[in-house]
Amino acid sequence: MNLKLLFHKHKKTIFSLDEEQKFNIDALVPENRSNFIEANKGFIYSTTSKICKKHLIWENDEELSISIMAFNIACEKYNEQKGNFYGFAKIIIKNSLIDFFRKNEGSPNLIFDNTNNSIDYIDGKNSLNNFEIEIENEFRMDEITLFSQELLKYKIDFNSLINLSPSHKDTRNNLLNIAFLCSKNESILSHLKAKRKLPAKEIIILTASNRKSIEKWRVYIISLILILTNPEYVYLKSYLNIKEGELSD
Repeated sequence: MNLKLLFHKHKKTIFSLDEEQKFNIDALVPENRSNFIEANKGFIYSTTSKICKKHLIWENDEELSISIMAFNIACEKYNEQKGNFYGFAKIIIKNSLIDFFRKNEGSPNLIFDNTNNSIDYIDGKNSLNNFEIEIENEFRMDEITLFSQELLKYKIDFNSLINLSPSHKDTRNNLLNIAFLCSKNESILSHLKAKRKLPAKEIIILTASNRKSIEKWRVYIISLILILTNPEYVYLKSYLNIKEGELSD
């Protein structure tokens, strides 16, 4: 994972994000569902408003009704193998709204000036594809913002991290394996979270790495461990471009 390639297009001022409510899977059972949906109306509204790029009113805008139904579907389909619930729900809401925009010719997202119907169809399809890409990029940017805030807890500056990514593929793969092994070790994770630094001796014993390498790539290893251990980082994990089964034990 080349962090320089990942982040250089996303430099921006970092704003604080409201923390989503803590998730309890028991809230998804049918008898608790109504209360759970009601408690998460703020999440549903903010996600929908961001996708639609406009202020919405519960009583008037069909997009919010679509999103509530989509949130309910997310509750029905979710299991822990799907990762973070709220990340999963955002994807279900986004896909439901895109389907709604496709079917609703009156949607402002699909209004075009061309008079030829076939041209309108092609332009609309291209515009929708661009819209999907734009939404994915916005969710990814939110994730990077959250990651940047977490890095600050470890006194790691986001911009400095961009310049600390190894350029050699073999080095990146080796460091990813080290980070993966650390992410599965409770003692190392506890030390990292409590003291905000890597326990070099434990890592050397666990991974058979040398101290010089651990110290040189300290910031990069920490960043990888944070990505691997935080279920919020769905998109960042995808940039690792490697399956856990492919990592050496």
